[in-house]
Amino acid sequence: MQVMQSMDSALHHITDRIRAASADATTLRIRGGGSKDFYGNCLQGELLDTTALNGILSYEPTELVVTVGAGTPLAELETLLAGRGQCLAFEPPHFSWSQSPGATAASAATVGGMVAAGLSGPARASAGAVREYVLGLHMINGMGEELVFGGQVMKNVAGYDVSRMMVGSMGTLGLITELSLKVLPVAPLEATLVFALDQANALECLHRWGGQPLPLNASCWLHDDTASTGAQELLFVRLRGAVAAVEAACSKMLAEQPGQRMDNAQAQVDWALCRNQQLPFFKRPLADNMALWRLSVAQTAPVLDLPWAQLLEWHGGLRWLWAPLDAAEQLQAVAIKHHGSATLFIAPHANPAGATSRFGIQDRVQMAIQQRLKHSLDPKAIFNPQRLFQAF
Repeated sequence: MQVMQSMDSALHHITDRIRAASADATTLRIRGGGSKDFYGNCLQGELLDTTALNGILSYEPTELVVTVGAGTPLAELETLLAGRGQCLAFEPPHFSWSQSPGATAASAATVGGMVAAGLSGPARASAGAVREYVLGLHMINGMGEELVFGGQVMKNVAGYDVSRMMVGSMGTLGLITELSLKVLPVAPLEATLVFALDQANALECLHRWGGQPLPLNASCWLHDDTASTGAQELLFVRLRGAVAAVEAACSKMLAEQPGQRMDNAQAQVDWALCRNQQLPFFKRPLADNMALWRLSVAQTAPVLDLPWAQLLEWHGGLRWLWAPLDAAEQLQAVAIKHHGSATLFIAPHANPAGATSRFGIQDRVQMAIQQRLKHSLDPKAIFNPQRLFQAF
């Protein structure tokens, strides 16, 4: 009851603020914990803080559904779910975990920001993306009207699925106030295998294993300069599922390709570092003009003809690399060739906000649809201007 009262009070205040902004065309910058302020084209407008929309509104473990306020800390939700042996299967990244020696891990990420950014972690290729777990949401549009989409079951949508359109919209369509999410039980067993393979052979193995009934959950290929035996190119593969299935898969894969099974405690630490981009690969290079690029391509894409070192996730479907800002056209061309797109994920310090579009070239038809949707929900364009696309 106290959570609902607090949420109602915060919602009333925020709604009044949005209506006033709509009346005088004041732009607003929606922000939760700020863990993804680096992501998107630019940050403009008066700050509209959502952290007061905080609380677990309902949780039905037997129904695998949880409803929370958008400002609820992601870490709080994950702790609640873990206590009931459940999880967010898509492993949303936090990007702001405190790693100070002796400090308690803390994350500023919120559930609303998780959905607005639409980013998934290492398990994305097997478990699915954020939008596949959003059952419904409440939001406030650019006129200060509260809208409700979806519900708490999977089959509840007729027409446009606006609740899932909000995933990845970066707050440009409206302010999410409440979310209903599908959760899943934690797998009975998890195992991580590591293989010394170059990129071409790692991709070949992933493609072969992907065509077999194996409980593949996540993968990461990288050039490891910290290995005790010297620099190595390593492929890490995580398996999750029933005990018998995981054990059988480990035996089969290690018989086909020499490798090792990692200690689970160490593997979980490494996967968390991968999820939150805290592996050594993600440390910003010394060169001022280097940017972190995110290339989403077909999983079957071969080794890309690029001169920069890469880290691969999602069984080959996601390629990370540090490359100069002026490599945008080259990276876009390579990504499009392999049925994907390139995103400027983290810009150089010298790159002014909004100086270049961070996201891939958009199809004109898709852009027209997005602009009409934006105009319908936010006709005066007060929410997060140019955060997603420079056209609005």
